[in-house]
Amino acid sequence: MSRLHSVKLNRDLCVGCTTCIKRCPTEAIRVRNGKAQIAENRCIDCGECIRVCPHHAKSAVMDTLDDLKGTAFNVALAAPSLYAQFGPPATRGMVLAALGLLGFDAVYEVAQGAEIVTASTAAFVQKALEEGRRPLISSACPVVVRLIQMRFPGLVENLVPFDSPMEVTADLARRQLAEKTGLPQEKIGVFFISPCPAKRTAVINPIARASSAVNGVIAISDLYPQILAGLEKMDAKTALQEGERLLTAGSTGVRWAYTGGEAIALHMERYLAVDGIHNVIEILEEVENERLHDVDFIEANACLGGCIGGPLTVANRFSAHARQRAFVSRAPEEARQGPQTAPDLPLESWKELPLPNPAMQLDEDIVQAMQKYEQLKQIVAGLPGLDCGACGAPDCEALAEDIVRGEAAETDCIFKLKERIRAVAAVMSDLGEEMNRYAPNREEDPHDTP
Repeated sequence: MSRLHSVKLNRDLCVGCTTCIKRCPTEAIRVRNGKAQIAENRCIDCGECIRVCPHHAKSAVMDTLDDLKGTAFNVALAAPSLYAQFGPPATRGMVLAALGLLGFDAVYEVAQGAEIVTASTAAFVQKALEEGRRPLISSACPVVVRLIQMRFPGLVENLVPFDSPMEVTADLARRQLAEKTGLPQEKIGVFFISPCPAKRTAVINPIARASSAVNGVIAISDLYPQILAGLEKMDAKTALQEGERLLTAGSTGVRWAYTGGEAIALHMERYLAVDGIHNVIEILEEVENERLHDVDFIEANACLGGCIGGPLTVANRFSAHARQRAFVSRAPEEARQGPQTAPDLPLESWKELPLPNPAMQLDEDIVQAMQKYEQLKQIVAGLPGLDCGACGAPDCEALAEDIVRGEAAETDCIFKLKERIRAVAAVMSDLGEEMNRYAPNREEDPHDTP
């Protein structure tokens, strides 16, 4: 994959089993010559292929702690889903303190940025609903935003036009730490501790902004062993002191880790919270087809369970959800003990909405596209409709699309190939009979030996 993506394929480990092509939500993967291929213009870095590949041929390209050496002062941004990876007796403060021991000079809760986003979203949604615009769709999940850009470009205008909590927290940390340390902002390294590869992609290929405020993205799964070791060595006094010093968010931001957390914080009745990329697609199809009239706000998460179910987390998403609920319930009491420095910042909305991704268009010219679509339908009608994947495409319609694009042949379908072979064999048989019929009878030569 190119540097604009964080999901990579290891061809040496790929056996061409076709498992991944069935799960990719944008049909970005094909199997050709016995190996998977990922179409860069279609990949949205959701990580579904990482989850399902039985041979571990897909993985995430993430940053590491070694990248901290490039900046004088480094800050860690802890995703709300980080806490749920650790069970009792660990507290939020203890997890943040253990994270700080890994070479970071400061630690910020992204839950703090989530609360800032919540406040701005509530005001924006209220105004939009008064203007008759609905349903509004959360832009917090970068996978969902890129999915909309590609498969549902007509819904781009429904997106809530604010940066993600990661970016908001990064901007806040840079400003505050530059003022505190006297360092220029470019000397401050900001690293997000992430549950998914899509966040790294959002840093190297930002959504609706020229550049990201984040320097690097490190997987939760990569830091889990070190954080766990730090927790096991932490004494009660350090845990209490560091915890109180680092906590800046309340239950509103901590709840963002699981499905429904963002929507609940908006105090709306007519909301819908959906998780799992394929479930998200079903809901967006309903919105696109104007069949969803009783919903004002949609919180859409690509991962089942929300961010606690990300492909780069460690804990089972069900146990993680139970742990996170406990963290949410304790947050009000911890908020009274902690410094609570979360500022009330009104966010600026995006200057421009994300542009549609034309990767799924058959042609830039609408007339040509319609002609190719008719051709596609004719090809589909001639295919067996088994969607077996033996051709290397996820289903028969995808193969037909590849044929129309000139990227495949009808005989890539094993059944069509068999039909062609039988037809050729029948023709050869008929030709053989014709040749035997018209061949002159050969008279016996008396000199021929028996």
